[in-house]
Amino acid sequence: MSKTIINTTAAPAPIGPYNQAILTGNMLFISGQVCIDPPTGELKNKDIQEETHQVMHNLKAILQEAGMDFSNVVKTTIFLTDMNQFGEVNQVYGKYFENDFPARETVQVSALPKFVNVEISMIAVKS
Repeated sequence: MSKTIINTTAAPAPIGPYNQAILTGNMLFISGQVCIDPPTGELKNKDIQEETHQVMHNLKAILQEAGMDFSNVVKTTIFLTDMNQFGEVNQVYGKYFENDFPARETVQVSALPKFVNVEISMIAVKS
């Protein structure tokens, strides 16, 4: 099995011992992304909508680096620190898919890196 490390400066650098994504065969496994703004390194989290948009922008940058887009995504995992924000996150998240929604689960966790409110990981398949 060969694997290719995918990293781009258009998404935040990893904050631990991992890569932004790994491509193996035609499958891309993207590490969980949070609302770090790549140019500044600052969190974009004035509200849950801004936070979710930044997470999705970071995921989009990684997909593009691998030659893919949201239409290639087959599975996502959303981690929330407050399930009461599910509706707002869902509303923003849904705007990035054109009625071609991937499988997913959403779970509430007690805390996330940098004490953000949402983290999303993805699996995509290149056609």
